[in-house]
Amino acid sequence: LTLCGITTYLSQMSIYRKQCQRDITNVASYLASLAAAEGEDFIRYKDFYEAHYDKVDIPVDASEYLSYKEEFESLFAKRYPGKTFNKDISFEELDEDVQKAWFIYYHLYWLLTYEQARADFNLPYTYFLIPNDVDHTNVYMIDGERNSRADHIAFVEENPQYKPFDHYQGDEDEYMYLNDEYSNPLEEHQVLWKTWETGEEQDGYKVWHNLWGDTYSYYAPVWIDHQKIGLTVAEVDIRDVNSDIMKNTISQLGLVFTVLLITLGSVMLYIRSVVILRVERLETNVKQYTTSKDSGVVKDIEKNIKGHDEITSLSEQFISMIIEIENYLKNLVKVNKALDEEKGNSVRLADMAFKDSLTGIRNRNAYENEVRKLEWDFKDGNTDFGFAVFDLDNLKTINDKYGHEQGNCAIRKLCETVCQVFMHSPVFRTGGDEFVAILRGHDHSNIDELIKEFNEQLETLQQDDTLEPWEKIRATVGTALYDADKDIGVDEVFKRAEHIMYESKKR
Repeated sequence: LTLCGITTYLSQMSIYRKQCQRDITNVASYLASLAAAEGEDFIRYKDFYEAHYDKVDIPVDASEYLSYKEEFESLFAKRYPGKTFNKDISFEELDEDVQKAWFIYYHLYWLLTYEQARADFNLPYTYFLIPNDVDHTNVYMIDGERNSRADHIAFVEENPQYKPFDHYQGDEDEYMYLNDEYSNPLEEHQVLWKTWETGEEQDGYKVWHNLWGDTYSYYAPVWIDHQKIGLTVAEVDIRDVNSDIMKNTISQLGLVFTVLLITLGSVMLYIRSVVILRVERLETNVKQYTTSKDSGVVKDIEKNIKGHDEITSLSEQFISMIIEIENYLKNLVKVNKALDEEKGNSVRLADMAFKDSLTGIRNRNAYENEVRKLEWDFKDGNTDFGFAVFDLDNLKTINDKYGHEQGNCAIRKLCETVCQVFMHSPVFRTGGDEFVAILRGHDHSNIDELIKEFNEQLETLQQDDTLEPWEKIRATVGTALYDADKDIGVDEVFKRAEHIMYESKKR
């Protein structure tokens, strides 16, 4: 009983700790991918933050960002009537008031996004760091804890060791203190600085023991246009073994062990027929419960309670045990329900990991998973498959002449055309302007007709004068079906299709 209790206690603590570490890894990586997806807007946000953080007033109690976005759009429309932001006029050309309005709504959007991720996974902190590897300091651009300017002044007064990193911005209660900066020496924060130096996520975690608590920290670098922007961080509390829990566990185990010893001694002292009969009845009741799990057996056990001897005590303990088991099962149902809800959240995160954000179809991660399944089927003798590789022509010309948004429009147009024609095949975006369809079944058998239909649709787009120039797309396609005389595996079939596509593009 003692070994079982200790082993169960420690194993559950270990499982909990590993789950928490998985949570912060996933949350940090997910938030980093969101920032990277913003591209130039996030870089502009960071640059403005660093240059003007002390000139912007953001309400510390703001609970939404949409009204601030509307204020920006209204002010922009008033100052620049008839113009479109980021199209007719760039951010740098805006006047200071409009820039500040944009920054306020954009900062609140990201602050609320980080806070929502923290709430969803019950984490104490999520924040975005701007590291300075010259003096090994970090600026908390998106802070894990909102502080007013007045609160910050009080904090520095109580903790003078942080005064060298103070940036005075006022003493108001209603506005946020921004650009919170702290020193993180290299020798004490190796995981943080190795992540920043290499630009890659590390296997290890930083363990913090400070006035904000005991936490594990995981760091995920944010890359935009081959440039390191900062680090996304997620933290989880370290729950040390509680001494009270340990004492209670030992006490309960000792009580049960004592009852068992008393019961055994009593049985040896009272070997009499009446005792034996009562023990047999109790045994029957317990077997009945273990077989049927019917708590109504408690009434039968109560009939066996006579006097104040050890069998009565044992019967009462069994009644208590059955009642506790019933309560435990009810609680277990609640826990399973909570786990099912958590599983649903994990499935939604997994869907996002395998979905292309630009086109809405599956991405390269999903494609690689599908290829692995295809390789398993191939080993089982299923060889009726092939690949169709599509590549958008002149994407660089479209981007240079019309802009990247029009280039994205052209990519989406190609995706739509491929999905319409190859409706029976899974289609993946595997690169910037490259798509792959895995051919099986109907599309495998009718590949020639489908390629003809695909080319005809492209020709129709070329002749449609209602379309914009970037919507009149051209694309090159290469196809290959498995041929036992040419291919030894799935990869060879794909390479043939890709080679045919590149040769067609050259021609």
